[in-house]
Amino acid sequence: MTQIHLLGTRRFAPFFWTQFLGAFNDNLYKNALVVLLTFHTASWTTLTPETLTNLAAGVFILPFFLFSATAGQLADKYDKARLSRLVKLLEIAIIGVAALGFYAHSLEVLLTALFLLGLQSTLFGPVKYAILPQHLSEEELVGGNALVESGTFVSILIGTLAGGLLAGSGLNPGWIAFAALLVAIGGYVASCGISPALAPSPDLRVNFNPVTETWHSMVFARENRTVFLTIIGISWFWLYGALLLAQFPVYALHVLGGNEVLVTLMLSIFTVGIGTGSMLCEKFSGKHVEIGLIPVGILGLTVFGADLAFAGPALPPSGAPLPLGDLLATGACWRVFFDLFAIGAFGGFFVVPLYVVMQSRSEPEHRARIVAANNILNALFMVGGAIAAAALLWLDVSIPQLFGIAALCNALVAFYVCRQVPDDLTRFVLRIVESLRGSTK
Repeated sequence: MTQIHLLGTRRFAPFFWTQFLGAFNDNLYKNALVVLLTFHTASWTTLTPETLTNLAAGVFILPFFLFSATAGQLADKYDKARLSRLVKLLEIAIIGVAALGFYAHSLEVLLTALFLLGLQSTLFGPVKYAILPQHLSEEELVGGNALVESGTFVSILIGTLAGGLLAGSGLNPGWIAFAALLVAIGGYVASCGISPALAPSPDLRVNFNPVTETWHSMVFARENRTVFLTIIGISWFWLYGALLLAQFPVYALHVLGGNEVLVTLMLSIFTVGIGTGSMLCEKFSGKHVEIGLIPVGILGLTVFGADLAFAGPALPPSGAPLPLGDLLATGACWRVFFDLFAIGAFGGFFVVPLYVVMQSRSEPEHRARIVAANNILNALFMVGGAIAAAALLWLDVSIPQLFGIAALCNALVAFYVCRQVPDDLTRFVLRIVESLRGSTK
């Protein structure tokens, strides 16, 4: 398969491992900090753990609103390979700030380091997607994006687990900074192998005003209706996925009656689903992006998202959380596991073609700024989804009911998507049916 072959090429592999280690490090530090502050709150601050968790999430995502537009300009003006190396050097310096925060036992310094990690992720974001069309042929874009999406979710999962284990190990918190430093150095070493990606707009004058430049990025994105609709679709995917993932801990405890191990398994199953769906995109697409996968993907998100609302036990659990083995023996979780895997897989079918369309149909001269607009809207949608979910939960909506409401909203989006590309959906389904008939003869 083309995507596996890409991991052995100079024009893709160094970039892949650079972005993989970057996402890993962000989540290692962020989750380690959240776990550390949750279980040792009193030694750091008088704020509640719930407040700290939301504060950390807000601090990390704030730079995406403030600096994405600037990051898009820089990625259009300068060599993206060089920018990648500079961003990785910045990451090493930021981990130094985090180490200082642990040494001084300063929450303010640790949150500053988290903000700066969000900043370096913001700077790398436009590079991450704008560089692919420069290094890959049109026939390789689906496979390359599938690898990037799979790698991103796997790195998020592993980084989250590693951060939690380090924070809960009882070791000196300085080990968290040491581990993050090793990962940051590894990311820089990987970035040194990225092939040059010459600037498409070297004469661009950078405007550092985030308000006016954010507006300009949105104008670029709206020039091509297809590109803008794909950005809206990608942003909706991140809203839907983030909303589900945020409820896993409470759902595992209060609906399924499990503990932290169950939460980890749920995250793992969802991640494997995303990876499977993303990697299958190339098989279903052939050498070019398959638009028909987009409506199939969002329809699957609707069906299995709705089923997830009814998949849990009818009665709430009583008593202490059960070990994973006891829960698996009851069979109460298997339908939930299947739904999570299917949601992940159909999410891959939905989002990978959208990223390819955004990249391939954007004008090269301002592709990175369009990616920046995408990142801004992604962050806006996720924050909006989190606020909406918090409001519904405050109104005593249960987690399964919240899943059902999300699936209903997704159904409305699915209806719109299917109306936009009815011929592509029909053609894709007929092609799959014919392929299955041929395989049975």
